[in-house]
This record gives sequence, structure tokens and C-alpha cells, in this order.
Amino acid sequence: MEGMMKGAYLPGNSTVDLREIPIPHPGYGQVLVKMKASTICGSDIRAIYREHTGKGPEGYQNKVAGHEPCGQVVEEGPGVQKFKTGSRVIVYHIHGCGLCHDCRMGYQISCSSEQRAAYGWQRDGGMEEYVVCDERDLVALPDELTYTDGAQVACGFGTAYEAIEKIGVSGNHALLVTGLGPVGLATLMLCKSLGAKQLIGVESNPYRIELAKKLGLADVVLTPSENNVQEVLDLTGGHGVERAIDTSGADAARATAVRATRAWGRIAFVGEGGTVHFNPSPDMLHGQKTIYGSWVTSVARMETLVENLVAWGIHPEDLVTDRFSIDDASKAYELMASGKCGKVAVCFDEELK
Repeated sequence: MEGMMKGAYLPGNSTVDLREIPIPHPGYGQVLVKMKASTICGSDIRAIYREHTGKGPEGYQNKVAGHEPCGQVVEEGPGVQKFKTGSRVIVYHIHGCGLCHDCRMGYQISCSSEQRAAYGWQRDGGMEEYVVCDERDLVALPDELTYTDGAQVACGFGTAYEAIEKIGVSGNHALLVTGLGPVGLATLMLCKSLGAKQLIGVESNPYRIELAKKLGLADVVLTPSENNVQEVLDLTGGHGVERAIDTSGADAARATAVRATRAWGRIAFVGEGGTVHFNPSPDMLHGQKTIYGSWVTSVARMETLVENLVAWGIHPEDLVTDRFSIDDASKAYELMASGKCGKVAVCFDEELK
């Protein structure tokens, strides 16, 4: 395919640079994907949009932005075996070396090779009309899910699902989620389908509190305060929750997640950055609690999640409050940075409706 297309770059000064660039060609084992939807992640805002703060895995190398792409294959390079022209695909947003231990387990997010490259960070991502993807980075998108659903699977819902699987959530468990950004809301949505007996959220953003209530995702949403631990205890008969997940990365929220979890409970830290201060003996050791670190997910678990989304009737696009065309990518990033929204998507063709 020949011609020019539009692509969005992030200079690092809270602006978007929309450029006319050539449509790329797929190489060996690669396909050309026509973008249908590309959602914006909080990490894009934190580490690229406002300023380029990251190094290593978070180092931005002046590539087309967007690490949550979803679209349809329109051209195949040589050696392609599975995802042919017409395939609906979700992009796992990290391309790893494929040979290290983490890659062999499907956790390309944790690839330690210099060859590791994230879409939208070290290689061109989804904020363009066509993107070249390695076939092994793709997951099939079922017909039951929209492209806007699929855009959120890898980084947003995949991150939530990985943490849920690590700590185990079922109808036996009350769950606390600190931070109700898109990942926190996804966590509540998934755990509701898993039958968690009680869902408690902590969030300061009024818009996201209302969104959680509107979607019926939490039994109670608390505002951050020094009383949160006692409030959770009061809501759980004095026991605390069996499971807690922090998606905020905030010190106080992480400490609340640990302290509000009952003895023998499990906690997952998902939110990036920040620090945490708590007293290990009274807050964790004496209660025999376990804290898990969790970073995105694996390709295999992503495939399982997609299957379950269909079975559970979950549509991640329910968290999308605003859609923009690629021409209005600047407005999309500005809105996401303001926090006065749920999930924001840049959409193409029918997904813009």
C-alpha cells in the first residue's frame, strides 16, 4: 500500500504534533494493520505527554504515540502464518526479543533485551492510520467485541486481570480498589463478574466517582482520608477485605490497601511510580499478608481474558466517555490529561460513532 497518512507524536510539552508521514510496509513476519481504535493510557500522560521523563522501558524515542491499538490486517509481509488480510486484531503493546525467559513465558513486558520495543514508545504505535505490527504481538479480536473494546485489552484490562489472577478473586472475597482511573474501574468491572461479595473503591476525582456509580461497579466509593482504613473495617464487620488492589501508585493509597486487608489477605500493587510507607510487622507480617507486584500481563493471559470478556458479556468500551478523530488527537490528550473523563479513544471509521 502506497501513500501518506496522519500520525501523532508527543513532543513532551503537553502538545500533540500531527504529521503527514508515509504509510509503512510490513517486513518478514509482520502485517500492516489499519487502525480502528487507539485508547490513551495514563502512562502516556505521565511519562510522555507532559514531559519525557522515562528511561529504559519508558524511554520515548520520538515515535508515533499510542500503545493501545486495535484494528484490521490489510496487508501481509512474507512469512505470515496466522493473521491474514481481514483479521481483526488486538496488539500486545510490547515487542520482546522472544528468547529471554520472560518472553518465552509470554511476558514481553518484562523482556530484558535491548531489542525490547514498546509500540508508541520505542516503535511507532496506534495514533496513526496504519501501523506495522509483528504477527507474534497480535491477539485475535472476536466478532462479539468492538475495536474500542479490543484497544483496552492489553494495557488496561490486561493489567487489571493479571493482578486479579495473581491474588485470586472470587465470591469469597470483599475487594478494595484504591484509585478508580481506567485500570481501577476495569478491576471493579472484572471482579463484579467474578462474583466478589463486596466491592469498595477509594477515589478523589469526582468525575470518576460518578462514573463508577453510573456503571454500578462499586457498592461504596470512599474519598481519600486518614479514616479510610477504619471506614473499610466498618464496612466489612471489623474484619477488613480479603483482597486489595492499588492502581493509583499513591503512598497513602498503597498503605491503606495493606492496612485495610484482613489477616491472611492478599494485596496487589499495580499503579506505577511513587513510594509507600507502612510498618511491616503490625501492618503485614503479624497478619500473614502477601503483597504482589504486578506489571501488565502476558500474551497467553490476554487471550484468556478476551475469551472471558465474551463469556461474561463485558464491554471495555463502556469505560470510554469520549471519542476523537485523529485530526483532534490534541483535544483527546488534553482531555485525558485533565482527568475529567473516563477512558479517551482516538477512533477511525465506524468506531468514531
